[in-house]
Amino acid sequence: MAKPSTCTACLRSLTAMLTLAAIMRMTFPLPAFAQTQVIDTSQSSMARVFAPGGTLRVSINLGNPVLASLDAGGKPQGVSVDLATAFAKRLGVPLQLVTVTSAGASVENVNQEKADIGFFAVDPKRGQEISFTKPYVLIEGFYLVRNTSAITTNQQVDQPGVTVAVGKGSAYDLFLTRELHNATIVRIPTSPAVVQAFLDQHLDVAAGVKQQLEKDAAKTGGLRVLDQRFMVIRQAMGVPKAKGPDAAAYLAKFVDDMKSSGFVAAALARHQIAGAAVAGDND
Repeated sequence: MAKPSTCTACLRSLTAMLTLAAIMRMTFPLPAFAQTQVIDTSQSSMARVFAPGGTLRVSINLGNPVLASLDAGGKPQGVSVDLATAFAKRLGVPLQLVTVTSAGASVENVNQEKADIGFFAVDPKRGQEISFTKPYVLIEGFYLVRNTSAITTNQQVDQPGVTVAVGKGSAYDLFLTRELHNATIVRIPTSPAVVQAFLDQHLDVAAGVKQQLEKDAAKTGGLRVLDQRFMVIRQAMGVPKAKGPDAAAYLAKFVDDMKSSGFVAAALARHQIAGAAVAGDND
């Protein structure tokens, strides 16, 4: 019988070696560090984009009670805190809350790179530097006046000689700056201080979050909130445009997921927030 060629013998030898190696792997598995794994790099790459320092820094505005406040122990709580916690968990990084008392300061945190993301009312001016997600919650803006005021409708506010108190840099400030042409806007350092400044400075109207105005009116007495809202505030998450379109899309997907899963609705209920609604897909 003819002897197999050298090439044929080599092939048979190689086949035998591979078969033996396969049996050895089944009998003695390779250690974990030596095994080949398929790794999803999308999460880690986005973590580096959003939290280049290793910790996700989120700006939280305590000046809007619908979104965040301090609990009895002085710890931040609210729907924005819950969302920040969930987003840090999705990225797989630690969370640092950077708290402020005004919307303007929250925007500055992000624009000045003191925070990586934040929670803001959608506004075209802010949108020059910040990429917004779709809104996750809708909040109503209302006017408050004294019981003795002759003002009973929103249309009566924009008149010469009428003074309107707003939180500096808030969504109401930005909106009313564009919409009021005759009344005088008086900017107060923070939104929670608006009603007290309205009283102390003998101003005509205070503008702000309906829930905060109603709370202040009940506490102070002699005040009333007008029947009609003057704006709907579309609260969203935002990331600096400098982080790129992929980061904006990733954050937008997160907000969509949190709304569709019922997370946002559950957070509003858990924190007993009345008068705010989960934003719809077309809001």
